[in-house]
Amino acid sequence: MPLDWQRVVDRYGGGKRIPTVAGGKMLEITGVDDAGVHIRHSLWRDTLAREHLEKAAGLIESDAISRHAGLFVEEYRALVADVRATSAAHVLKDLGFLE
Repeated sequence: MPLDWQRVVDRYGGGKRIPTVAGGKMLEITGVDDAGVHIRHSLWRDTLAREHLEKAAGLIESDAISRHAGLFVEEYRALVADVRATSAAHVLKDLGFLE
């Protein structure tokens, strides 16, 4: 199933805190728009690009990237983007794409 962007907007549009893949910590999502998912940490703010998340979801669905969150991060860096791969894993796990 491809990434349904409207589902992402509905789920995170008002902001949300989601668990990290390792557990114990939380990732703060501050909002979503057509550009991507906006995230915040105590030391930085960034955006997970929509095009990167959509590409990653497609690669997961076609078994070109691992569904295991730990393995996904390095494969995401190599095949999608070398930008906030761990944060992308948190979001894609919360959406049900990763184990």
